Amino acid sequence: MVYAIWEINRSPYILPNITLGFKLYDTCYNQVRSLMGTSWILSGQKQTVPNFNCETEGMPAAIVGDMTSKASIPMARILGLYRFPQISYAAAHPILSDKLQFPAFVRTIPNDDYVIVGMANLASHFNWTWVGIISSDNELGRSGSQLLTKEIERHGGCIAFLEILPIYSSMESVLRIVDVIKNSKATVIIVYSTMENLIPLMEEASFHNITNKVWFGCGSWSITSDFPRKDILTTLNGSLGLSPPSGNIPGFKEFLYSIHPSKFPDDIFIKTFWQNAFGCVWPTDNTANYTFSKISEDQTLCTGKERLDSIDPTVYAVSKFVYTYKIHNAVFVIAHALHEMHSCIPGHGPFLNRSCADIFNYQHWQLLHYIKKVNFINTGGEQILFDKNGDIPLYMDILNWQLYDNGSNQYVHIGSFDARAPKGQELQMEERKIAWNRHSHPPISVCSNPCPKGFRRSSGQGQKICCFDCVPCSEGEILNPNDGAECLTCREDQWPNNSKEKCAPKPIQFLAYDEFLGSSLAFISIICCVLTFSVLCLFIIKHKTPIVKANNRELSYLLLVSIMFCFLCSLVFIGRPNLITCMLRQVVFVIIFSICLSAILAKTITVIMVFSATNPDSKIKRLVGLRIPIYIVPSCTMVQIVLCLIWLCSSGPFAEYNMVAEIGTIIIECNEGSKVLFACVLGYMGLLASISLLVAFLARNLPDNFNEAKFITFSMLVFASVWITFIPAYLSTKGKHMVAVEIFAIISSSAGLLVCIFFPKCYIILLQPEMNNKKYITGRK
Repeated sequence: MVYAIWEINRSPYILPNITLGFKLYDTCYNQVRSLMGTSWILSGQKQTVPNFNCETEGMPAAIVGDMTSKASIPMARILGLYRFPQISYAAAHPILSDKLQFPAFVRTIPNDDYVIVGMANLASHFNWTWVGIISSDNELGRSGSQLLTKEIERHGGCIAFLEILPIYSSMESVLRIVDVIKNSKATVIIVYSTMENLIPLMEEASFHNITNKVWFGCGSWSITSDFPRKDILTTLNGSLGLSPPSGNIPGFKEFLYSIHPSKFPDDIFIKTFWQNAFGCVWPTDNTANYTFSKISEDQTLCTGKERLDSIDPTVYAVSKFVYTYKIHNAVFVIAHALHEMHSCIPGHGPFLNRSCADIFNYQHWQLLHYIKKVNFINTGGEQILFDKNGDIPLYMDILNWQLYDNGSNQYVHIGSFDARAPKGQELQMEERKIAWNRHSHPPISVCSNPCPKGFRRSSGQGQKICCFDCVPCSEGEILNPNDGAECLTCREDQWPNNSKEKCAPKPIQFLAYDEFLGSSLAFISIICCVLTFSVLCLFIIKHKTPIVKANNRELSYLLLVSIMFCFLCSLVFIGRPNLITCMLRQVVFVIIFSICLSAILAKTITVIMVFSATNPDSKIKRLVGLRIPIYIVPSCTMVQIVLCLIWLCSSGPFAEYNMVAEIGTIIIECNEGSKVLFACVLGYMGLLASISLLVAFLARNLPDNFNEAKFITFSMLVFASVWITFIPAYLSTKGKHMVAVEIFAIISSSAGLLVCIFFPKCYIILLQPEMNNKKYITGRK
């Protein structure tokens, strides 16, 4: 404070030609003395007279203090009645932000409630979801621990235990709390207590060698070498603490080094400091009432020539003087408020009729008005201002207490919490600087280990949310990224990835040419088509031979061509379905097979008519000349074509995405449209096959060495067997395999027709040419 006032009095920019002074009152950490000193200031004399001011030299402009909240609160209640400005540099109790109770109180240290927000954020940063809290048994400890519990739970954490330290030391309570700490799964212990209440607990914790816990302190206490026992510091090694930020005070270190008893002869503390700093004694010290009749052997006389720069540098580590920096700011707040009051232009003031206050004769509420509105940059470059509650914006240093092997110790600045930063950037950490006690990495403090990917949390009734079992998400669900306790169902066209963390588009499936199954079926179809074409060529070459001419060779050519197209139509089933291919698939298939079956029926009827015509009493011989078999093929085919046209025009096939047929896959398939018309088309094809089988079966015993009706009967039996077997096989498969089964049925039934009807003829033509004569075929030797 002396240095700050010295700076202000030397500055040509703040209160020029006005000199500030001060009075110093020592409260001795006693509330009664705090109230006594306040009464002296308000009355102007030690014999206090309430509501009377007997000060002849003028009252102080404002009060800087007190340090503790318990002393500042009663002071603030009295000073608030008179609107007498009070600026504290260390009282952080949240109640002091209530301007109805404490209208004249402001402070240069953050509100403890804001500190709790920083503590909860730090716990969340390290994923400490299961923590214990120890608080002191007073208003600050109880209200603070409740708010801390609320903030930690808001960040998704839970409180493993909440223990209250008694104000008056009780070994029974201390032992019980130590037992709770030892048996708890919580690795992190947050202490919201004052130093004097904490010492008995830490002594007992060090006695029980509790070194596997991380102690986390707040602004109400600090980890310092003030603890009486070295083993306590060992227990606290690696602990964290939130502390008001220390700041830079330019020139302050040099000012401290310039201190000398001769420079400040009236300072009642300077000689005591000198003796403690250098381990010497002054021969006489009337000021401090010291009398030394004899100097012991281990003591030396102070000469005044001792050099302050020879002291341990940590003594003058001014950048770590937290409360020193806050006091410096408090003094400058008063100075800037006085300067603004002095700079007021009459007619533009903030008071009644836009008046100004006279700096040499003002009311304290007028100065309080300016104090609450200060906004300046201090000598260290930090902006100083108050919010509506008289608090400064929250900015806290995060410190790590580190104890070294050589016995030395120090705070290490590892980060900061700035409530003014953009959301999500308030906490800044340098984790590489942290030294954990018995840990190489941040310790884990959880009730239940995190669930593996794809598992959600499931808490039992009465359990805290941090204690849970892990339950896998159901099929088609992913873990909610915003809530690990529930799963979300993916959209219909999506499916969870392997870790069930996000929904990915389902793979699209269809029978493609570039896969083994599709290419194999296409290859077989083409080979069979080429084989059929070879048979057709053989028949054309041998078209004058009796075996080719038998049973109408034109129908044989037509049948071979239709069988060729039967093989080729299977190719339409391979590839990505679309509207055109879906319409062509079944239509081409049923029309070509209808032509094929019509040709077989016509051949069978031809056989019957030929053999019946040899019977003199047969009435059928009159129909031979009408060439009825020639009309069977177009007429039967036309019926199928008409049915297909009706089907296509009313409700034809179309491509659709089937998302439910196969789990995790989208199947592009052809929807047949109208099921009734599709059944009519297939039913008509089945009718042709049945008629052909029946007619061929009736003609199987006609007298001939080469009766084609027998081979047609076998072919139709194969045809019927294939398609009857096809139905259950088709219904039992899904996706592209359904299409493969249908293609296989088409190829198999077409191959059955080719083999049963034409291979016996090819055998005779190629291997038994001597049997290819009219006598053998007609059975006449």
